[in-house]
Amino acid sequence: MRTKFFAGVAFAALIIPGAAYAQSTGSADLDQEIVVTARGTKGVGGVQIPDTSKAKGVLTQEFIARQTPGNSILDTINSLPGVSFQNNDPFGSAGGTLTIRGFDSSRIGLTFDGIPLNDTGNYAVYSNQQLDPELIEQVNVSYGSTDVDSPTAAASGSTVNYRTIVPTDEFGARMQGSIGDYKFFRIFGLLNTGVFTPWGTKAWLSASHAENDVVFNNFGKIDKAQYNGRVYQPIGGNGDFVSVAGNYNVNRNNFFGSAPLREDTNVLTQATSSTTDPLITAQNPLLVTGAVRTPGTGSTNRFPNSRDELPYSVARCQVRGAGVAGANDVPNSCGTSFDERYNPSNTGSIRINSRFTLAPGVVLTVDPSYQYTKANGGGTVRGQEGGYTQTVSTSVPRGAITTPLYGFIGNSYYFGRDLNGDGDVLDRTTVVGTTTTNGGVTFLAPSQTVTNRYGVNASLRYDFDENNTVRVSYVHDYGRHRQTGELGLLQANGFPQDVFPINNPLRDVNGRVIQKRDRLSFATLDQVSGEYRGDFGAITVNLGVRAPFFKRQLNQFCFTTAANGNVDCLGRGNTADNATYATANPNYAAPQSRTFKYNRVLPNGGVTFKPMQSVTLYANYSKGLQVPGTDNLYQTFFYALGNPAANPAPETTDNLDAGIRYTSSRVQATLSPWYTRFQNRLASAFDVDTQQTIYRNLGRVDKYGIDGSISYRPIPEMTVYAYGSYLWSEIKNNVQIGSCPTTLTAANTTNNCIVAGAPIIALTAGKRESAAPVYTFGGRIQGEFGPVFVGVQGKRTGPRYLNDQNLPNLQCTASLVNQICPTAAATPAAFTGTRGFEYQVYGAKAPGYTTFDVDARIALDFVGLNKTTYLQLNVQNIFDKYYVGGFGSSGGSSTLYNVPFIQIGSPRAFIGTLNVQF
Repeated sequence: MRTKFFAGVAFAALIIPGAAYAQSTGSADLDQEIVVTARGTKGVGGVQIPDTSKAKGVLTQEFIARQTPGNSILDTINSLPGVSFQNNDPFGSAGGTLTIRGFDSSRIGLTFDGIPLNDTGNYAVYSNQQLDPELIEQVNVSYGSTDVDSPTAAASGSTVNYRTIVPTDEFGARMQGSIGDYKFFRIFGLLNTGVFTPWGTKAWLSASHAENDVVFNNFGKIDKAQYNGRVYQPIGGNGDFVSVAGNYNVNRNNFFGSAPLREDTNVLTQATSSTTDPLITAQNPLLVTGAVRTPGTGSTNRFPNSRDELPYSVARCQVRGAGVAGANDVPNSCGTSFDERYNPSNTGSIRINSRFTLAPGVVLTVDPSYQYTKANGGGTVRGQEGGYTQTVSTSVPRGAITTPLYGFIGNSYYFGRDLNGDGDVLDRTTVVGTTTTNGGVTFLAPSQTVTNRYGVNASLRYDFDENNTVRVSYVHDYGRHRQTGELGLLQANGFPQDVFPINNPLRDVNGRVIQKRDRLSFATLDQVSGEYRGDFGAITVNLGVRAPFFKRQLNQFCFTTAANGNVDCLGRGNTADNATYATANPNYAAPQSRTFKYNRVLPNGGVTFKPMQSVTLYANYSKGLQVPGTDNLYQTFFYALGNPAANPAPETTDNLDAGIRYTSSRVQATLSPWYTRFQNRLASAFDVDTQQTIYRNLGRVDKYGIDGSISYRPIPEMTVYAYGSYLWSEIKNNVQIGSCPTTLTAANTTNNCIVAGAPIIALTAGKRESAAPVYTFGGRIQGEFGPVFVGVQGKRTGPRYLNDQNLPNLQCTASLVNQICPTAAATPAAFTGTRGFEYQVYGAKAPGYTTFDVDARIALDFVGLNKTTYLQLNVQNIFDKYYVGGFGSSGGSSTLYNVPFIQIGSPRAFIGTLNVQF
């Protein structure tokens, strides 16, 4: 029984032809014939397989509505082949990790009503900031290619697009309340105005609020509020319209559940001398077994072995220690743990979609947009009340600085003033002889980003006749990306006074803002594209090309001190101190601006062949592009212009899809082999402790696999759905991860470095990429039994390698030398440096896991209410399977000596919902 609300969803599919299958209004309009010809087979169980030359999958509101209310739409598409998503919690407001065919989220183009949602700097996707699922008409996934007018220079692989529902013609309202485990509470409301003007204008307004405790500790909270609206104005009777929509999303979350992926049970160190045993030396150390490692999120903790070790505890102080006049105060740990950190965000968008028929067969579509982001994430630091000085060094080289400087220098914050009100400026880290006093004042120190983004996607379509169509498109996407690192005050109990220090940043003795980063970038994409579609009976041909012209204007206001992007920041306008610092540190790259331009011509074409009405053979080729992100490009500032390292190459892909699909009113099935070739495959890993992203170029990587799915309705009351994927990938070359010293000595010669200046190689050739599951498969069965609807779904996610060498992760009790542990076996007999012990902390891969979800709904019409008033129960991970969760930005590395911080898999949760609608 269709309700007024769902009638609006159906009406949207007619008013916006092709909305299920395309991103922009122009792409949707061009795909009209696909919808018209497929209108008799709209899907089975909410699953659709579009009849295009590309491998795509679609989930409709019929499928979405059965999932947990309020959950991220990216968790919903986890039920499509090739997609792997690890939710950080059962409710969707805490983030997660997405891959499609092994493409991480930075290579997946995500759009919302046709506007790009990937971060303008690093192309990240934030699953907890997505639209409320009740407002999503359909979500479609293109598994291995972009649309010809995709507004991106980052999607080298897959694309995901979802579109909002269209307002209904009649007045209607919906209220939904949900409660669940971990004190989950959510309320959602939707009001449809119906047509309220003589011209057919209609609108809807919506708001929601969700909150819950974090699922793995005794401290954190998750809080999310979202506000949405849309006004829709039809024009004439041929499908023309203008739509204006808005979205505003507010998240206030604690970090949680990201633990070091290691299984070793004790802290191992070594002794290099002994008063009782002269045989113990730096070259012959003694292994020392220390404290027991406990499960938790600190750098000295380990990953929990099972849910029996959860929740872990967050030690809480009640009062932050007060300063003492005349003493070097050492602060306590109030507010410093990982789980006390906040990850706040305010995001919003205004989206306009429009379609105008200019003449018979001539259609113009224009989609302008504006987006705003204010967000941060990070931990705490100790501010220093003194200033910075340095002595002369000939080995670095560097000059002396005798007059104290203030700013962020050498990973410390120097203020030159009293920070805790104790009347002195003594609180700082000091070294007297062999005694170090870690004094200072604790402050909040997140990495802050504010983005203002403007865009337009316009296209003009011309139909030569009913079988031949051309379309030309233009995309402009402009983002102002401000990245800073201001400090903020903590309350006495360790909580932030303001989760956004940018609102009232701390200043030094001279009134300048102290911050760990200070940079401003402008990302500009201008893209032209063209497409031809021809229908020749059983054969349909698509030929297209897009040409993105991408420019990044980067302004670095700090000194770049190392190739990994480390910076020292003395502040803009601080001319004298910046000049002094530059003179004393000639090897550092001074504050500067650089512009990078990347232009490519990217062909895109495919063909479908229908030997019979229900069977389609298809093939598609597309070329993808990802230009380097801001973090990668800012790191290149360390190198002089003209150095090849100062101009990194973009990543490109050649993507091939082929397959066969069968569609009827009862069955939708597809089988699709695919192949992708990467050139300049850029991989990255984020270090939680240093807050730095480390990049590595894997060169050429070949990825290939097979996806398949089938949805079958044997009787009207039952649907069975199954899907699966297998992924192969092969890194073609070994990767250089360093260089041997230019001068070899007895202290730095190791068995892998016997030639001065020789490259240090990671043995990656022939190995799989890390962080992507080897295979996935799953399914869903659902049935209606009178007023009761029950669904069960499950998924198996295969193992994921932790590093690109596909070997166990290791650690060393001594400092690495030439990228290896200087064990007795790895060093020559004459080695005079400090040897160490190498030990394994985790296996080569995270094991596969299987989870099951259950949903049940009972319509309350049997008690006199309508069928759209119902009770729904959702149980996620019903067997409470324990598993290694999302790798996030920390997973994957070319080196073996790596302990990434990985999310703990989401636990079981029961959620009950009452939906009232008329």
